[in-house]
Amino acid sequence: MAILGIALYLAVLIGIAVPLGVYIHQALEGKLRWLGPLERLLLRAIGPASDGEQTWRQYWRSFIIFNAVGMLLTYAILRLQPYLPLREGVGLHPSAQGPLLAFNTAVSFITNTNWQNYSGETLTYFAQLALMVLQFLSPALGLVIAIVFFRALVGRRETLGNFFRDLVRCIVYIFLPLATIAAVVLLALGLPDTFAGPAIAHTLSGALQQIDRGPIAAWVAIEQLGTNGGGFFNANAADPLINPSPATNIIEILLMSILSTSLVFTFGRYAKSRKQAWVLAGVTLCLYAAGIAVVYGAMEYGNPILHGVLGISAKSMEGLEVRNGVGDTALYATATTAYTTGSVNAMMDSLPPLAGGLPLLFMMLNTVFGGKGAGMLNILMFVIITVFVAGLMVGRTPEFLGKKIERREITLATVAMLIHPILILAPTAFSLVHKIGASSILNTGLHGITEVVYAFTSAAANNGSAFAGLNGNTPFYNLSLGLVMLIGRYLSMAAMLALAGSLARKRIIPATEGTLRTDTWSFGWVYLFVVLIVGALTFFPALSLGPIAEHLVMAGGAGR
Repeated sequence: MAILGIALYLAVLIGIAVPLGVYIHQALEGKLRWLGPLERLLLRAIGPASDGEQTWRQYWRSFIIFNAVGMLLTYAILRLQPYLPLREGVGLHPSAQGPLLAFNTAVSFITNTNWQNYSGETLTYFAQLALMVLQFLSPALGLVIAIVFFRALVGRRETLGNFFRDLVRCIVYIFLPLATIAAVVLLALGLPDTFAGPAIAHTLSGALQQIDRGPIAAWVAIEQLGTNGGGFFNANAADPLINPSPATNIIEILLMSILSTSLVFTFGRYAKSRKQAWVLAGVTLCLYAAGIAVVYGAMEYGNPILHGVLGISAKSMEGLEVRNGVGDTALYATATTAYTTGSVNAMMDSLPPLAGGLPLLFMMLNTVFGGKGAGMLNILMFVIITVFVAGLMVGRTPEFLGKKIERREITLATVAMLIHPILILAPTAFSLVHKIGASSILNTGLHGITEVVYAFTSAAANNGSAFAGLNGNTPFYNLSLGLVMLIGRYLSMAAMLALAGSLARKRIIPATEGTLRTDTWSFGWVYLFVVLIVGALTFFPALSLGPIAEHLVMAGGAGR
């Protein structure tokens, strides 16, 4: 039954993603008018900055200034929350977040990471609403950068659009309507949405119990739709007020999946090649489905030591909510890391080694659809690298969509590719050997190594989920993870936007018999092979010291 449900989910996902990809193209290119009054109102409020076209440098400047202002405002709200309105929210006696924790939180939400070194219950409604605003803005900011890259690939132009106009269209036509529909559906399925403050319940023993609540349906809708992942409560989607049933579980998984998958088909519209989109979507879906199978199989099989030593055959249920079971938990754990959402409906730290290691691998690859915009940028980054490598191997001209891939383009793509592993491996190594980092590891041995690797991988991939055995709320981790989130988000985007500027100036060359075609399934499998080889060469040592070694030790103990 679980396998049938997973297959049905994948079919529904593709059924939604194809037409939604067309809709996104129409929205960003100004072909929709049904919310025109709201669009014009926001553009007038922005003023002259929303007029005219921008080069990639001007676009990037607007992008960075907007992000910096958003981060500073969020930091101020978190530091001043005891003195701001709606203090009767989740935190009845709110206190200001410390400087480094507020820095980590502000960075986390502006970068679409939503890593939380705090419990959601400690924030007021006002602070939660401020973070909810960022949950609209941060995915939209990633999406517009991907759209700029699409435009650069399909024509010769000096300008690539207007940042403020693109951002407004993205919010008005994509995130606001979809999040509103999702919030209404989740509200109908039992999620609360109120500013009335905590409810007080009388237990059977006569004691009083405080039940925190808030605008949860609205929060969860944009949390999942924007691949944000930040939990309104500390238990995240394992909390019954956030994810009470199988219906809400699958809806939340679909919400985190649909936009990133749709962007592949949006790219196909820009490239005027449906086949190109289907090739990229097809090979990525194969990798995604294989990941789901690994996580599900590991959890279904359970602990081999229990099988071999005690003769007990049981599924791995530690850290799971019984109402979700193995199937819904495996699908959720895989989706939340494939799409870099970071929301969790189980304790990731308690999963079997392979079930925890596969989500870690997906974040390391960061190309299994990924988050809004950033994931598609990573896919195209590897496509360009594959074009260059495959062209050298078969003696074909390295071109993509009629534009030559030359030294500047491959250099920028390589720089963007190397940023991710450096940000993961370098701070992980320091944290494991230095007391300042190792003192936060709550589990010893191989599992402790995985906890640290997972934390920096999650931050670098702008995911936000965690192996909760690591205490991240320390000065060292608040600062180091915050810096990794910042650099992982903006430095790689800067390299890819510079690459877009370089490609935009190139003229389109008509295809010849010597051109390497990229809209074939053979190219798609080569692309996937390059992604896996690069991932294996880069991250296999870290994986072998963590989940792989832990699995082998567990399997070896089964024969004792």
